Amino acid sequence: MAEILPKDEAELAEAVAAAAAERRGLAIRGGGTREAGRAAAEDVLSLAGLTGITLYEPGALTLVVRAGTPLAEVTAALAAEGQRLAFEPWDPRGFSGRNGVPTVGGMAAVNASGPRRIQAGACRDAMIGVRFVDGTGRVIRNGGRVMKNVTGLDLVKLMAGSHGTLGVMTEIAFKLLPCPETVASVVIDGLDIATAARAMTTAMATPYDVTGAAHLPDGPDGAPLTMLRLEGFETSVAHRAQELSAVLRHFGPTRRIEGAGHWPLVRDAGGFGGRLGAVWRISVRPTDGPLLAARLGGAELILDWAGGLVWALVPEDLDLRALMGGIGGHATLLRGAPETFARWGAFHPAPAPVAGLSAGLRARFDPAGILNPGLMDTRPSRAAVA
Repeated sequence: MAEILPKDEAELAEAVAAAAAERRGLAIRGGGTREAGRAAAEDVLSLAGLTGITLYEPGALTLVVRAGTPLAEVTAALAAEGQRLAFEPWDPRGFSGRNGVPTVGGMAAVNASGPRRIQAGACRDAMIGVRFVDGTGRVIRNGGRVMKNVTGLDLVKLMAGSHGTLGVMTEIAFKLLPCPETVASVVIDGLDIATAARAMTTAMATPYDVTGAAHLPDGPDGAPLTMLRLEGFETSVAHRAQELSAVLRHFGPTRRIEGAGHWPLVRDAGGFGGRLGAVWRISVRPTDGPLLAARLGGAELILDWAGGLVWALVPEDLDLRALMGGIGGHATLLRGAPETFARWGAFHPAPAPVAGLSAGLRARFDPAGILNPGLMDTRPSRAAVA
C-alpha cells in the first residue's frame, strides 16, 4: 500500500477526490493503534498531518481539535485547566499489543466510550460539531463550536462510530466537563457474576450518581472484585459512599478505595494484552450479562456498564455470536488473527432493514465505495447459515 499524507484539509479533499475518480480504495489511518489493513484498499490515507487544537475555551467548556491530534495532547491540555472528556475513551493498546498513538479522529470514528458512559453518555453525545470529507472529496461541516441544538440532520452523531466509512473527519468540536475533586470506589469482594450484576443494577437504581459499575471475575489479586465509582466533592462522595454501602450491605461487606484504582484496567481491557486468544467487546442488556458469561464458560471476562458491556478473551475458533442466540445485543471482534476476522467478521450482522439503511447511507456519502472498503461489511454467522 502507498501512503498518502496530506498536510491539511484541502490536500486531504484533493486526495479523496482523486481516489474517487480512479475508484481506488483508501484505508483511513489515525495513530496506528489498529490495523488499517483490514480494509480492502489500495492506499493508506494518513491523518498524521492534521493535528492541533484550533479552539479551546475553558470558560465555555468547549474544545475544537483536528482529527489527527494525539489524544494524550488533548488530555494534557484539558487537565491543565481542570477539565476532561466526560466519556472516558478507551485505549486499544491495552489489548491490541500494537504500538501507535490514539488520536481524536480514531476515538470518534469508533465512538470509543469507557466506564463513565453509563452516567455521562458516549463519545457521540459529547460531539457538538464536525468537519469531514465525504467519499467524493467534498468538505462538509455540521453542528457548531458551541453547545446548542443542531437543526436538520445531525451528521455529528452519524459520523461517530462510522469507522471512516462515511467520511474522513478532519476537525471535531466537543463539550467538556470539569474534573472532580474526589474519585473513590465502593468495592465488594468475592461475588459471583450473577450476584455482582444484581449489586451493580441495585447501585445504578440509587440516587447516588454512580459513574462506573464494573466486575472483574479475576481481579488483580485473582479474586472477584465488584466496583462502584463515585465522583465529586469530597463531602458529597463521603456521604454517597456511606449511603451506597448501606444499600448494598446484603451483598456483603464493602470497602472504599481512593483514586483511579482499577478503572484503567476495566476501561482498556488491559489484562488481555499479550495473551493468546481473540478479544471481543459485547454490548447486551445489563440483565443479560450474567447469562452471556455463563454461556462463555471458562472465558476470561470483564463486565462493565453494570453488566451491559462484556469484554471477553476466548479461543480464536470460538463462534461467540452463535452463543448469543436469544440474547439481544451485538458482539464486535477487536483482536484476532487474520483468519479469525475472515471467518467471523469484525462487526455483528445487522438486521436486514438496518443493513439496508447502512448501505444506503454509504452509497450517498461514498458513492464510489473508496472509504475503508469492506471494513464494516457483515455476514451471517456460520451457525445461522447452518
